[in-house]
Amino acid sequence: YGMKNQTVINEFILLGFSYGLQVQTLLYLVFLVTYMVTITENAIIIFVVKRNHHLQKPMYYFLGNLSFLEIWYVSVTLPRLLFGFWSQTMTISFSSCMTQLYFFISLMCTECVLLAVMAYDRYLAVCHPLRYPAIMTHKLCFQLSILSWAGGFSISLVKVSFISRLTFCGPQVINHFFCDISPVLNLSCTMSLAETVDFALALVILLVPLLIIVFSYCGILSTILCMPSAQGRRKAFSTCTSHFTVVIIFFSATLFMYARPRRIHPFNLNKIVSVFYAIFTPALNPLIYCLRNKEVKEILRKII
Repeated sequence: YGMKNQTVINEFILLGFSYGLQVQTLLYLVFLVTYMVTITENAIIIFVVKRNHHLQKPMYYFLGNLSFLEIWYVSVTLPRLLFGFWSQTMTISFSSCMTQLYFFISLMCTECVLLAVMAYDRYLAVCHPLRYPAIMTHKLCFQLSILSWAGGFSISLVKVSFISRLTFCGPQVINHFFCDISPVLNLSCTMSLAETVDFALALVILLVPLLIIVFSYCGILSTILCMPSAQGRRKAFSTCTSHFTVVIIFFSATLFMYARPRRIHPFNLNKIVSVFYAIFTPALNPLIYCLRNKEVKEILRKII
């Protein structure tokens, strides 16, 4: 009866970064520059991939997908955070919070699957180079990208539909800078099923793509080690290093955040890790791909 008697929470207060004015101003500038840089970098990659016939290859098609995803990924959290710094009001309605949570988790799940698809593409290119053009057709590329997006958005729909039905009994303060699963779940007084469903789906969406990536790279590594020429080994390895770097950064942060029970976590550490993967990683990814990639570097040099 006590639980039914609770007031229904229809808005939350996001604590964000509660520091002094000087630190807040500095953070505002850092995040604003990062947001603009991320949008610009990823837009350039999409433009270059679209406009250049040399880059009409599966690897760059998936890279274009990833860049498109990164633009939306930062746009889900950063504009509201920047607005909060500027206006000093950090309230968010329940429906806005659930919408933000849905799109953020959807894009993250999509990225998990997309990185696995890119690993499979590299595996085929390195381990089956002669059959590669016949297997990785335009049609298959399109189907794999649709699978990534549909899989990510549908898994997130299940997660958020369970979370949105919970009873939230306050305090209505979220110690975070956006509506993420862990801080939202911690405000609920009815738990068990939503937490179990969320944890199980988090393991599925993280571990299945991760296993595909691990098996793909085991195949790639064994093929590279068997190559007779050092130049061939170097060339094959260079096509994979940028993707491998992005995978390590992305999965180390997301496994830390989502593949563990909700109740055990120091909140401020969560915030720091979240800043890293939600704000800085989308700005780093295009740099990692472009700096490690001769073809993209050459084309960018010509354009500039």
